[in-house]
Amino acid sequence: MTPTRKRRLIVISLVLAAVAVAAGLTVLALQQNMTYLYSPTEVEAGHAPEHARFRLGGVVLEHSIQRASDSLKVDFVVTDRFKQMPVEYTGILPDLFREGQSIVATGAIHDGRFVATEVLAKHDETYMPKEVADAIAKAKEAHVDHGE
Repeated sequence: MTPTRKRRLIVISLVLAAVAVAAGLTVLALQQNMTYLYSPTEVEAGHAPEHARFRLGGVVLEHSIQRASDSLKVDFVVTDRFKQMPVEYTGILPDLFREGQSIVATGAIHDGRFVATEVLAKHDETYMPKEVADAIAKAKEAHVDHGE
């Protein structure tokens, strides 16, 4: 093998190795930044990651909203109509947030409650986000499968 050919092979090998490392780091970063949506039934079943950020989807349980009088803290319960998850949020809620409405909250579980950093509400009377509808359908299937 000539020196030029050997040098070219080394350069090509280094470029391929750099591309492989870059692709691996990109995939790793994307996986760490993904936030999956879970229903309260899936959270209770242990499918949601502990102490990691994820999205909780469901419906705000009727008569569960409690607002603090001295701050922007709001406590409420999200349900998929089978299981319930208490949620704590500090901040300004969307105008469409109310009891009986579908929401998607982003946050993590701390001390048995979901502490949300962001709350999104559905935007009309007939719309339910596909992810929330799918999560509720999964919870319904799990409820029927377990005979509860």
